[in-house]
Amino acid sequence: MFLRIKYYYLVIVLVILNCAPQKEETTTKRSPNIVIIFTDDQGYQDLGCFGSPNIKTPHIDKMAQEGIRFSNFYVSQGVCSASRASLLTGCYANRLGISGAYMPDVGKGLNPDEETIAELLKEKGYATACYGKWHLGSEEQFLPTNQGFDEYLGIPYSNDMWPLHPWQGTVFNFPDLPLIEGIDVIDTLIDQSHITQLYTEKAVSFIERNSERPFFLYVPHSMPHVPLYASGSFKGKSEAGIYGDVIEEIDWSTGEILKSLKDNGLDDNTLVIFTSDNGPWLSYGTHSGVALPLREGKGTALEGGVRVPCVMRWPGYIPAGIVESRPAMTIDLLPTIAKISNASLPEKKIDGADMSYLLNGEKHSDFHHDAYYFYYKQNELHGILSGDGKWKLYLPHQYRSLNGRSGTADGIPISYDQNQIGIELYDLENDISEETNIANLHPDIVDALLIHAEDARTELGDQLTNRVGDGVRKEGKI
Repeated sequence: MFLRIKYYYLVIVLVILNCAPQKEETTTKRSPNIVIIFTDDQGYQDLGCFGSPNIKTPHIDKMAQEGIRFSNFYVSQGVCSASRASLLTGCYANRLGISGAYMPDVGKGLNPDEETIAELLKEKGYATACYGKWHLGSEEQFLPTNQGFDEYLGIPYSNDMWPLHPWQGTVFNFPDLPLIEGIDVIDTLIDQSHITQLYTEKAVSFIERNSERPFFLYVPHSMPHVPLYASGSFKGKSEAGIYGDVIEEIDWSTGEILKSLKDNGLDDNTLVIFTSDNGPWLSYGTHSGVALPLREGKGTALEGGVRVPCVMRWPGYIPAGIVESRPAMTIDLLPTIAKISNASLPEKKIDGADMSYLLNGEKHSDFHHDAYYFYYKQNELHGILSGDGKWKLYLPHQYRSLNGRSGTADGIPISYDQNQIGIELYDLENDISEETNIANLHPDIVDALLIHAEDARTELGDQLTNRVGDGVRKEGKI
């Protein structure tokens, strides 16, 4: 009888517990936070984990140890504005009508009708912020707060775009370099020594203030674009001159952001991405980065211009210590972020594809792109990369080169030569430095990639062959 009564009580307790409301965290998983740290003109080799012999980057190296390092990660164009447009929209920049680097007050920018990562995530209730160099239009209608960001503090274009340059006393018809908060100019900058620290302080504050909700934090550093500046804590401290000082301060900044995530209990639910907008500006000598073992640098479609360092970290989702050789591009970040945050893709056509399978180490026989396209100048198609990352085909075009000359140590650039390239094919798996043109040995590969080139010309156009693309949209204009 006693056992029967105990059994009845146990049944009643279980029923009550089953009917009781559960805590929200047991039934609803919070969407992941997204942090993108985007440097300016940083070379492929300019991190310890990518082989730098004289620049110390312990925080980013640790990110790579705890996450994934991409050895084949690309930008769509080797230049500022075009690269940033691709990152934020998931589109080839020329699809958006964007090329090159916007000058101050030019009256053009990323069309506000285009959807950015920030706008997609705002629809999911994310807080959004951008601290750093924008370079997608300097007029009010093009600034970040009109492109999905709740907060913005930074400069609207490159940090060398101010009237009097330190080299050769050159005078440009530019306004003073503005520091903008929201849409208001709050200061003008000549000494940029504390700009990396400023962005870092704002980023850490944003994390602390939004620790209870999902957020998207975009930190596009002004550095290491010339002219180079480091704070007193880092100036003269590296083994690689002022350029090394700048990179080591950016590494410190990355460490401060990672520390803030941990301190606020957000570490396991945050995807952190570190990458660069293009390769190094080689004409600046020791004030430039290093793209070795890649060929050339910024301003070309060659590997040193468009293959960039990339490290991603998300404990619990990304396995530790992966080195991923399968290719990916910044256009893939938007659809990947949309996938992991359950956000809707833009209504307009994009070019990127979900690459989340790379992040968790899944192995697939297929690749998420059949080919990648590299444009430069005014919509000139310069190169095609096969979807597996093995074959790179160049189409006839001019490109800039120092042809083996080294720049100086005074921060004053030397002039480029203009070289001509023809139909050239490289096996990047066995010739990462693009030293041996093997087009004559593999006509089948050349023909297959030329078919992809025709697809690109039909969709995106090609000024070199006088083609107008069917899928090109209008850039923003005043």
